[in-house]
Amino acid sequence: MKKVIYSSIILSTLLIAASCGGGKTESKNKEEYVANESTEAVASGGGDAIAAGEALVKTSDCKTCHHKTNKIIGPSHADVAKKYDFTKTNVELLASKIIKGGTGVWGEIPMTAHVDLSQADAEKMARYVLSLDGETEH
Repeated sequence: MKKVIYSSIILSTLLIAASCGGGKTESKNKEEYVANESTEAVASGGGDAIAAGEALVKTSDCKTCHHKTNKIIGPSHADVAKKYDFTKTNVELLASKIIKGGTGVWGEIPMTAHVDLSQADAEKMARYVLSLDGETEH
């Protein structure tokens, strides 16, 4: 029985890792374009970091494992916002987790690393997620 459970866990983890980390080149190019467009909008004062973060989240592979309000494989973004205060320290912490991946905080299923994501863009994404409970950064 234990072998079946362990095999199921390993298989599930491999499938999740493959679906979260993969992406077609064409799709990635579109994501990079949207991410760069969002970054330029913030740099030029034409938008705010939360809106840029939302655009980055919507064009990333986040939706494979996360939903704005419902738990899928990982926690909902709203649940993340409820767990963490909207502080600069937590923005940096979550940005680091987005880039490096990790496991253990929300269960044993690992979050895929996003090593190609810049710290600045990961922080915008974290700010968007932390804003979902109505809190503002303090």
